[in-house]
Amino acid sequence: MRKLTYFVAVSIDGFIGDPSGDATSYMRFVDDEFLAFLKAEYPETLPAAGRRALGFDDLPNQKFDTVIQGMNSYRLGLDEGITSPYAHLREYVATRSLGTAPDPNVQLIADDLVGKVRELKAEDSPLDIWLCGGAQVAGQLRDEVDELVVKTYPVLLGSGMPMFAGVEPAVSDFALTSSRVFGNGLVVRHYVRQSANG
Repeated sequence: MRKLTYFVAVSIDGFIGDPSGDATSYMRFVDDEFLAFLKAEYPETLPAAGRRALGFDDLPNQKFDTVIQGMNSYRLGLDEGITSPYAHLREYVATRSLGTAPDPNVQLIADDLVGKVRELKAEDSPLDIWLCGGAQVAGQLRDEVDELVVKTYPVLLGSGMPMFAGVEPAVSDFALTSSRVFGNGLVVRHYVRQSANG
């Protein structure tokens, strides 16, 4: 069974972006040390244009072969004319606002997001599924998330978009499996969901 991994950037106070979803304040922490980490561990999480600019184009996908994102996340590229931001992955966009996909590499999920994710998890593949965001999609898929890779940036936003939006309070236990601190204060932590039996 493949895993769904929420690989996400957050502020110290747990927001993935300001109230409008803007996370550009995190970009100043993307330095050579962090890029070397991404290149070695998660090269597929960089958009195709970024991979080309950094010379990552020839790198094989390390962890994921599929990405799922919501319309707000997808729109960031779409507004710039980028219809397939992660062309090196199978792309799914959870949306009811787009009638047709603007790119042949992008598949739309208008209904039963959980069912589609379970179908993707059941596929036979050595690579997993990356939940890219945003908050509403993560909220819908909270119980399907098997792993969290949380990139915590050393900033306080005070308010904004939470990691998981629109969900009822509930406790889900995750075990910390690794943690790495970067010289600029950024911390990357990896968590794995604990079974109901512990």
